[in-house]
Amino acid sequence: MFDEQWTIQAVREWGDWQLEPYIHDIDERMAQIDYLLTGMMDWNYAQLANNLNTVLEDEKRLRFMVAVRAIKGGQPVQYALGHAAFYGREFQVDRRVLIPRQETEELVEWVLTDHPANIKQRVLDIGTGSGAIAVSLSAERTSWDVFGADISADALAVAKENAQLYASSVQLLQSDLFTGVTGTFDIIVANPPYISRDEQSLMDESVVMFEPDIALYADDDGLALYKKMAMDLLDFLKPGGAAYFEIGYQQGEKLVDLFSTLPHVIVTLRQDLSGHDRMIKVLREM
Repeated sequence: MFDEQWTIQAVREWGDWQLEPYIHDIDERMAQIDYLLTGMMDWNYAQLANNLNTVLEDEKRLRFMVAVRAIKGGQPVQYALGHAAFYGREFQVDRRVLIPRQETEELVEWVLTDHPANIKQRVLDIGTGSGAIAVSLSAERTSWDVFGADISADALAVAKENAQLYASSVQLLQSDLFTGVTGTFDIIVANPPYISRDEQSLMDESVVMFEPDIALYADDDGLALYKKMAMDLLDFLKPGGAAYFEIGYQQGEKLVDLFSTLPHVIVTLRQDLSGHDRMIKVLREM
């Protein structure tokens, strides 16, 4: 079917043939194939389109084939590739950590927009996972002191790899929310587990099968960890400081009410680019 030497176009066609029984939508199928190839080659999509006749090295061809077979087994394409794009960088990811999403990039952007580079900040990222938030903030604001905390030692091992790639000054610590944290912070950021188990039937099957439960689900309709953090938040957030939380799209009203019970705070709800409630800022008054 193919020449002895495999071009980029040839492996795209092979991947399409392999995945067709599993991913019926051709646009989605080719999107995953091209995501793999651009990630493997460290190209953008224009470079991929301009190099379809380039012969692929055997090592990369075999890596591509292994990744395609992993996708056939249901793995998310980012796990099959071994990394995921986030805020302009490629973060190492595997089944120990959640795959970072576009909505979380918007949370990072909110923090960076609010806090200019010329003011040093002490920052805590709770539930850091792959380190996507903590590492991105540190890489964008090199004068900040950034800490990433997670309950999972496995997740922290992945975060360490990403910090070494992009922001080696990030300090990582094992902690269940605030329990292992000391000191106070100008900025606190958290993208905690916020999905109720009742919502599992609405989720993508690959997420349910492969992404870590500890990073996805929370009790009390997904609100349990926000309630725990709200109890301790003002012990760790400096006067004048701000805490930023990613939330589930149906949780906005309840979480505004929850954080508004704290004294001397201003709570702001923000929508994502799709128009869904997705982020909350809790600003502590001076």
